[in-house]
Amino acid sequence: MSIDTAEWAQAILTFLRTNQGWVAPIVFALAFAESLAFIALLVPATVILWGVGAMIGASGISFLPVWFAAMLGAALGDWLSYWLGYHYHDKIARMWPLTKYPDLLPKGHVFFEKWGAAGVFIGRFFGPLRAAVPLVAGACQMDRLTFQIANWSSAVVWAAVTLGPGAFGAEWLKNYFHW
Repeated sequence: MSIDTAEWAQAILTFLRTNQGWVAPIVFALAFAESLAFIALLVPATVILWGVGAMIGASGISFLPVWFAAMLGAALGDWLSYWLGYHYHDKIARMWPLTKYPDLLPKGHVFFEKWGAAGVFIGRFFGPLRAAVPLVAGACQMDRLTFQIANWSSAVVWAAVTLGPGAFGAEWLKNYFHW
């Protein structure tokens, strides 16, 4: 029996509603997975994080610890993706699951070449590029400090943009989705 993405997301949100002490650690893990090369292709975390944002607003969970967990998970996931690219260069394209997505790295490379450090910041906000751009930045030997500045600053904004609308507009979402 397979479980579809909507059922998986709903199961996680239901768990979090009844186990609020797990919200920050699970948000950290989801943001980390969403930002980590290879794993990001398998984990549809953004939709769950949007739901967590709505749950924060509807349940009175403190926003700051959850935002911090999302920011930290996203930045560390990108840092590890960068490190993998930096240390494994061309070998990365021959590793699973990138062998199943042969156009992902070339697209990330074109994006990175065009935008540089700004591409690391911008790439955080675009689905599959989220994990591919840091990997390519590492493979291209982007300066570590430049990467980390773009990485951490984009993680701060991404976490707020991902969780904030739900957390601060929860009543509207609650009525719209009948939660």
